[in-house]
Parts: sequence; C-alpha cells; structure tokens
Amino acid sequence: MDFKQTLLMPKTEFPMRGNLPNKEPKMQEEWDEQKIYEQVQKRTEGKPLFVLHDGPPYANGDIHMGHALNKVLKDFIVRYKSMAGFHAPYVPGWDTHGLPIESALAKKKVDRKKMTVAEFRQKCAEYALKQIDNQRTQFKQLGVRGDWENPYITLNKDYEAAQIEVFGEMAKKGYIYKGLKPVYWSPSSESALAEAEIEYMDKRSASIYVTFDVKDGKDLLDGDEKFIIWTTTPWTIPANLAISLHPELEYAVVKVGEVKYIIAHEMLAKVSEILEWENAEVVKTFNGKEADRLVAKHPFYERDSLIILGEHVTTESGTGLVHTAPGHGEEDFLVGKQYGLEVLCPVDEKGNFTDEAPGFEGMFYDAANKEITQKLEEVGALLKLEFITHSYAHDWRTKKPTIYRATNQWFASIKQFREEILAEINRINWYPKWGETRLYNMVRDREDWCISRQRTWGVPIPVFYGEDRTPIITDETISHVSKLFREHGSNIWFEWDAKDLLPEGYTSEHSPNGTFTKETDIMDVWFDSGSSHQGVLVERPELKRPADVYLEGSDQYRGWFNSSLSTAVAVTGKAPYETIISHGFALDGKGRKMSKSVGNVVVPSKIMKQYGADILRLWVASVDYQADVRISDDIIKQTSEGYRKIRNTFRFMLGNLHDFVPKQHTVADQDLQEVDRYMLMRLQELIEKVRYAYDHYEFSTIYHNVHNFCSIDLSSFYLDFAKDVLYIEGEDNVRRRSLQTVYYEIVTALVKLLSPILTHTTEEVWSHIPGVEETHVQLTDMPEPKEIAGKEELKAKWDHFMDVRDDILKALEEARAEKVIGKSLEASISLVAKDEKTKALLNNMEHLHQLLIVSEAQVVENHTDAKEYEHVHVHVEKHTGETCERCWVASDTVGQDEVYPELCTRCADIVKEHYADVE
Repeated sequence: MDFKQTLLMPKTEFPMRGNLPNKEPKMQEEWDEQKIYEQVQKRTEGKPLFVLHDGPPYANGDIHMGHALNKVLKDFIVRYKSMAGFHAPYVPGWDTHGLPIESALAKKKVDRKKMTVAEFRQKCAEYALKQIDNQRTQFKQLGVRGDWENPYITLNKDYEAAQIEVFGEMAKKGYIYKGLKPVYWSPSSESALAEAEIEYMDKRSASIYVTFDVKDGKDLLDGDEKFIIWTTTPWTIPANLAISLHPELEYAVVKVGEVKYIIAHEMLAKVSEILEWENAEVVKTFNGKEADRLVAKHPFYERDSLIILGEHVTTESGTGLVHTAPGHGEEDFLVGKQYGLEVLCPVDEKGNFTDEAPGFEGMFYDAANKEITQKLEEVGALLKLEFITHSYAHDWRTKKPTIYRATNQWFASIKQFREEILAEINRINWYPKWGETRLYNMVRDREDWCISRQRTWGVPIPVFYGEDRTPIITDETISHVSKLFREHGSNIWFEWDAKDLLPEGYTSEHSPNGTFTKETDIMDVWFDSGSSHQGVLVERPELKRPADVYLEGSDQYRGWFNSSLSTAVAVTGKAPYETIISHGFALDGKGRKMSKSVGNVVVPSKIMKQYGADILRLWVASVDYQADVRISDDIIKQTSEGYRKIRNTFRFMLGNLHDFVPKQHTVADQDLQEVDRYMLMRLQELIEKVRYAYDHYEFSTIYHNVHNFCSIDLSSFYLDFAKDVLYIEGEDNVRRRSLQTVYYEIVTALVKLLSPILTHTTEEVWSHIPGVEETHVQLTDMPEPKEIAGKEELKAKWDHFMDVRDDILKALEEARAEKVIGKSLEASISLVAKDEKTKALLNNMEHLHQLLIVSEAQVVENHTDAKEYEHVHVHVEKHTGETCERCWVASDTVGQDEVYPELCTRCADIVKEHYADVE
C-alpha cells in the first residue's frame, strides 16, 4: 500500500509564490469594475463619521517615495476605520497652482508672451490635469482606496469660489491688509515668498567691516570718530539710512594709532583680533541711549546715516552696531518706522539695482557685491574683507538665494488672532508629540503672512481699487466674485474688465466717476491648499469640519498644517483638524537624501514592478514612520522575507482547512483541546494589541506583532506539532477538528487584521477561505477580542510550558550538534522537573511527545546523565524503536501489527478504520 494516500496532506489552490506584480493590477481592475469604494461606503452608512482629510500633493511629475509613504499611511487608517465601526470616506486632492507649473510650460517652449494671461492660464490648467491623471494612476497602483473619480482639485470652480469666501471672511474681520514691508523676495521667481516657501542652504558670502564717519557727535563725541558696522550683504550698503545701537549696551571709543573707532565695549577683544589691532586704547565709553539721533555720513553717498536705538542689536557677532537698511530687513524696517525713516529699496523685482543706487544701476545685486566692496575700499571705509560660508534663505522651488525687499504686498495679520491659534494648538492631538511644540513655536513668533504673489497661475486676490487707489473689499464684492468664479472659474478675472466683475450698478465713494481697476497679484498657493477645510470639508456633503486627522510629512508644519490652521481659526475660531500625524522623509539605505545626481533615488513604480505594491505597503508598516525612514533594495528584500513568512503561514493554514466546513465542523470553545484554547487565547491577545496599535497609529507595532505571531506562536510551535494530528489522524478525529476550528479563527482574524496593510494579498487569501460569506475581506469588520473561559489559569499553565519547552529545544539542538540525533523525531527524552510547579505541569500534559515533536518523552524523578537547564534537567538519546513509514515517529510498536508491520499500532489502527479500500 502507498501510505501517502492515507495521509490528509494540505491541499490549497492558494499559491506559494505571490506573483504580486502580475496579480495586483488585475485585482485593482476588478475593484474598479465592482465599485469597491462605493460598496464600502454603502456598507458603513449610518456609522459614526471619521474623516481623514487628504493634504493635496502638487500636480507635477511622477510620484516619489515620500508620496508613496504618505498615501499608504493614509490608506492604512481609512481602511482600518471602515472595518472598525466607522464611516470613513476618503476624498483625495491635488494642489494645482503655482510657479512649478509655469516653469514646466516654459521648459516645453510655451511662449507666454505670445498669448493672453487667460490663454496661458488655460495651458497651465491643462498641464495640471494631465499630471493629476498620471499621479492618480500611480496612487491607485499602490492599492490606495478612495473616491478617485471625484477628487478635489484646487483649480476647480467650486474650490476657487470657496477660497474667495475664506479671503473675504478674513478681510471682513480686519485680518487682511496691504502694506509696504520687506518680505522674502525671490529674484529667480520674481515674486514675494512666504516663510513656508523658504529653505536654508549654505551660501558663500563676503563678510565686511565698514566705517561710517561721525558727522554730528553733538555733545557726546568729538566728531573725528568712526562707527564700525559688520555685514555679510555688501549689496545693501547703498540702501543704508541708519546705524542701530542697543540702548542698554556700553560703547567704547577705541584709539588705534591716530584713528578713533566706536564699537560695543564687550566686543573689543574679538574685533581687535579680527581687525588685527595692536595697542587699542579705550579713550571713552558711553551708554547706547546717549547716542540717540547722532549723525554719521554714508561711506560713499552724500547722505546722512542716523544713529538710532533698537532692542534687536546683540553682541553675538559683528561690532554691536547694526547697519540698517529699512528696505531690506524686517527689523530694520520696524526700527526705521519708529524713527520715520524712508523705506528705500533700490533693487527691482529681478534683483537688479535701480537708479536709486547711483553707480550700480542695472547690476544684479549679487554681482554688485564686488563693485560695492571696491567702492568702499576706494573711499577708505573698508577695514576688512573675508569670505564665510553660512546658512542662507533660498527659494525652495528654484533653489536660488532670496533677498529681503520692501514692496507693497497683501498680508494676513496673524498676530491679531495668534492667541486663538495657540490655544487650538494646545487642544489638538499630536503624533508625534513634539509636533505640538514645533508648530506652537512657529506661530508664537509669527506677525504677518505675506499672501500676495506676482505671478499668473493662481487664484486672483479679489480686490478692486477706486479712482483714489483705495482697496475695495466688501461683503457685496466678495460674494459677487465668489458666485462668478463658481459659475465661470477664476480666468474671468483676467478676461473681464473690473466693472464687469463688480455687482450690477455698484457704486463707491472711492470712484465718483464709476471707474474701477482690479488687483493683478494672485494668492500664495498655501492660501489655496490652506482653504481646503472650506472648499472640501464643508463643501463636500460626505465630509465634515473639523476633520479627525490631517497626516502629512514633517515639512508641512510650516506648510499645510500651518496655513490650514491660520485660515480656519481666522474664519471659524477653531482648528480644521482634531489630530495631526506627521511622518519623516524617505532616505536611501545609508540615510542620505535621495538625489538624481547621486543616483540613489528609489522609485515606487520600480519596486511595484519588481516586488509588488504589497511589499511596498509592508515596508511602510515595518518602519518607524514618525522619524526619517530608509529604503533600499536590501531593505525591500528583507521586507520580502517578512512577507514570505506571513504568506506561507496563510498557505499552510488554508491547506489544512481543505476538508473543513465551518458550519458543520466547528468545535465549540468549551470543547476545544486545551492547547487549541491556549492558541485561541494567544490570538485574542494579538487582536487586542493590533487593534490598540491601529487606534494609536502605531503600524510598526502591528507588523512586528503579527510577524512574531506567525514565526514564533504558529510556525515554530502550533503549526509544527499539529502536523502529526492533521495529516495522520482520521478526517473527523476530535483533536483534528479542534485544531482546524482554531486554524479557521486564526486565518480569518489575521486576514482581517492585515487587510488595511496587505490589501491585495488578504483579498487573495480571503477568496480561498472556506465558508466565508462576504465577497471581499474589506467588506467585513475587524475582529473583536473575545473572552476565553479560565483564561488566567490557561495562560499561566501554557506560558510556563512554553518556557519549559525552550529548555527542551536547547537540549535537542545540543544533541543534534553532538550527532546524538538527526531530526528531533529520532529522539527519546527524559525530563526531570526542578520544581513542583514544573513537575505537576509535565505529569499532567497530554500528548507531551507530540507537543515537543519527539518520539518519546518521559517524566522521571531523576536521571544521572541529564543536563541542567532553567526549569528542567534533560537527557536526550536516540530512540531504539523502528520508524513508522506513515507518521515518521520512532516506536517500539512498529512491526506489532500483522496487517501493516511497517506501521506503528496507532497508524495501523487509523488505516484499518479509514483506508481499508486504499490500494
């Protein structure tokens, strides 16, 4: 007889190989055809609403690893919530305005000078929509589920109309104003920038020490002294109007040779070293406030430089005297305003000097550094020139340096409602906790937000001007413009005349002749996306404001988290979110930033083609996403190994459920074998841990717990010893059906727990589980941990057994190394308990040899050759019996059965009972 035919070996059509790159796209097509998103929404209708509001990625280029990390994390949350008793719609969005799209068209040789503004804007819109289609396809390939056919897009008419309403509401409350102020200006973009659009990079700059002769020392100075300032921006010297001193600092007149200089007294040693002074003599000291309104001469213009007082002056660097150009610095502007100084800004929008800087007209500001330094040297005002490398503000899009430049801009006055924002920051939940401090500190020091941009592609600032140039922003004009945008889109701002954009018959005391003009600047793109709480959460009926969660990269503390909070608090007095979750950046395997020039970019599409989206999703689940994360081919290979372990666990359990019909064969909990009840209890512990981790957004905890459960609890123990029951016993054997019952519970629970993460694989597993009623696992609920009778006693007993088992496994491993045995089934072991608890455990343990996967296990009082371990003494020897050809157990009973002498008596009895007709 072929005894193989008498074994109940695993049978399943669930393949060992995932073949994910081929299977996943087909699965995604089926989901689209079946409208799986709509099915999920219908199933959860009426349940408590949970809204994760999607921060809009920029519609330009293929998705990168940061995009993949972000969207997959969001998908984990939304999928989990929809299986955990919530109605969780997910509306993806895109940010579509701004300079990168203008630049992309320029690279495509679109000549904007040959078309109207409206025509160019139409080209920008068409480009953005193509980019959305491309990115949408790639996001769907990741297995991200959402309302992809109805996303929100910041260029849509309704969205723009809602944004106008937000602007109008802020203006109504007095938060919007126009003013002349120095702002970050990008000559490369020819536009003002907000703080959120600034990044800091190293820059090499000239560091100069310059003298200003005293013109009027009044009664304090003799008049032959020289003030010394220090600056790293020589190009701002033509705009100098003053020198700032700290009112409380002590200043010294220092004689070096025949020349007298003025510096902060405490800076004497440092300045002497830098300027290589020898025998510097302090001839006089005075307090800063005594020098208020003294007058110095500009080094090379016939112009006064007023001595003024400012609290911003420090002695951290320089000389304790600060060169002050109100047109090129925020602190300079503020202190200059107190003294009534002109706001001189002799640099145009391209960064070139105007005729307000005689001698340097037309020069690019950075190139003029050399000319200005030479001029200072010519007039004898340059004491020292050296070069330093320091952190400097750059335009985050063009990567070129920015300057401070005074221009007329539109501002949102954050300081007017800053305390409300700070109160909201303290109220909401933060993951990680340090996010609260980070955003709090940003807002605490924020005065104004520059919201105007001198660009074309964006939402226009809806302001009209009367004949006297007074800005007109009223409820009536805002409401009318909003309605027009909702009907026609914002292009009409550039196509229609001002009078046609105003309400019919509109009059204003600022335009007695009925002549109006309109603002040509557009809004900062952060105002666009920051208005999404109105344009999406309020406008979309399936959503709500505030959202439960905003989840984005850590760079969004200065970006979307910040702008959304500012506009929402301004309009509603409340934050637009209850919880903020941030993730780190995706780095290469060595922890370096990804860069095309370095050649270390890991592309999501490549990983999906080679390994599959589920491997990428599992990687996301395996990392500590709240910090920066690393990804490389080696890391993805390791993730694949983890995936293989989980997949093989599923396959083994499915294979052993081939003859299990849940409705017929399920064993009631109280009738299960004790080891099966213990594993059922271990499953409940896992469910509890995993549910807690999902609720607290701790996805790596889920991965590690599930992986350990598959590797340690299942593969190394439960699935391993059970083969001797599942394969060997008769089909309806009580112990076999007990095991299968728990296998079934484990496989269905694990598939549900992993469904938000391994979206494609769990759907595939689900289709092979016998007796499940729902067509898709994503249309089911998360398992709830259930109470197991006698749990504490069961846990105490079997946890102790697992500890004792560890001792025995060590002993078997040592015996194998010493060539006493080969496989563990060759072993006969003798166990001596070291304490009463262990003795009672072992004496009352049924099927002990089977649980330990040995051929024989005896509990004895003592054994002279046994080795000592933590809980037991163990002696391992090779079993003297023959090996049964059916169960591979060594037994003294092999040969005792007359019909089947090749078998042990246990197997012989099973074959006679169940397989008498097998040849």
